[in-house]
Amino acid sequence: MKILHTMLRVGNLERSIAFYTQVLGMSLLRRSENPEYQYSLAFLGYEGGNPAQAEIELTYNWGTESYELGTAYGHIAIGVPDAYAACEKIKAAGGQVTREAGPVKGGSTVIAFVTDPDGYKIELIQRAEDQAGVGLR
Repeated sequence: MKILHTMLRVGNLERSIAFYTQVLGMSLLRRSENPEYQYSLAFLGYEGGNPAQAEIELTYNWGTESYELGTAYGHIAIGVPDAYAACEKIKAAGGQVTREAGPVKGGSTVIAFVTDPDGYKIELIQRAEDQAGVGLR
C-alpha cells in the first residue's frame, strides 16, 4: 500500500495550478472537467508523474470561491535539499513564506512554512536525501 494523493478544494483552479507549478516547481500531470457534476480536477506532482510519488489533487467545485479550512487540517510536507534557498526562490516567485527556514523548536531539523493561495500550509523539510530531488532546488 502507498499514499496516492491528497485532495485540496480550491477556490480558483488556475491560480492554484500556477502556485503549485510556478512557485513550488511541481508539474501539472493531468486534469479533467466534469460538466454534469460541475467540478474540475487537476493532479500535480514531482518527477513527471512517477507512480512512486504521491500527488496533490486540486478540486474546484464550480462557483465556490472559498472554503473554511477548519482546525483539524495540518499541512503538506515537501522534502527539499536547502530550505533557506527554497524560501528565497518561493519569495522571488511571489509565494508567501509564513515561517522562515530554521531549526525546528527543540531540534536540529531545518524547516520552513509557506501558504498556498487558499490558505493551505506547506512545510518544507530540509533533507540530505533530497539533494537529487526535483522542484525546489
